[in-house]
Amino acid sequence: MSGYGDGLILGFPEGMEAAQRLAQAAGRPCAAIALHRFPDGETRVRLPAELPPGVVFYRSLDDPNAKLVELALAARTARTLGARHLTLVAPYLCYMRQDKAFAAGEAVSQQIVGRLLADWFDALITVDPHLHRVHDLAAAVPVTRAVRLSATDLMADFVAERFAGADPLLVGPDAESEQWVAAVAAHRGLDYRVGVKARRGDRDVEVRFPPHAMGGRHLVLVDDVASTGRTLTVAARALARQRPASISVLVTHPLFVGEALAQLEAAGVAAVWSADSIPHPSNRLTLAPLLAAALAPPGRDDRISPSITT
Repeated sequence: MSGYGDGLILGFPEGMEAAQRLAQAAGRPCAAIALHRFPDGETRVRLPAELPPGVVFYRSLDDPNAKLVELALAARTARTLGARHLTLVAPYLCYMRQDKAFAAGEAVSQQIVGRLLADWFDALITVDPHLHRVHDLAAAVPVTRAVRLSATDLMADFVAERFAGADPLLVGPDAESEQWVAAVAAHRGLDYRVGVKARRGDRDVEVRFPPHAMGGRHLVLVDDVASTGRTLTVAARALARQRPASISVLVTHPLFVGEALAQLEAAGVAAVWSADSIPHPSNRLTLAPLLAAALAPPGRDDRISPSITT
């Protein structure tokens, strides 16, 4: 038997610091998964030689194509090394956007990737998954225990403390963001508004806001995922015309690909903040305590008592 004890947390190299924060918050042991990438693009995956019955894998699934293959290799290997119950903690969950085929022949990636994850793991814990028509995480990823957490309370506390006494206004760039903005606002009784987005193409977006006095106020654009940052950039430009005291951006998942941050700065955004679901210089909110609270106690088999946290 491994000397780690049950409830071991395993982290991959790029997320090892976050895995260690989770282990510390949960009071569990932590060990590293070693990766070696060969010149031909294949990866050698090495786990501790012996594992306890319960193992937790920590890996956020940004840049998913390589990560999913390595995750599959690690999960299958864990079973051969003594693990019987595998939990995946993936703060950012990939391939959740496409839940239907929009044109003939398109792969419905949510169903396919969700099924793969359910084949590899018994339980999943994630944060603010980007779900549209399918709102039940267990329907998207049919594991025995699917836990859907939200960073909205953390975001509300951050804004309230950052702008104490300044009456900040939360702003959602479009209708899709309204659920996040409303949830953040409700936790601390903050004021919020939501824009209307018109998309003419992948990079041609217009955002309009209903008439409201925003001049002189601290505006915080809130969203769950920032990818190219295009919608947030267009929204910031529209808000800048109202002469606010400041414009900031607060997101759960900071993908920020390409020149996203530079474009936001050029649009008048003074500060960008995010949760640490993905390692990024903008990280200000730590998810470890939230994730740790969602883990089942060490030694408990989650298959006995399935649950979903919203």
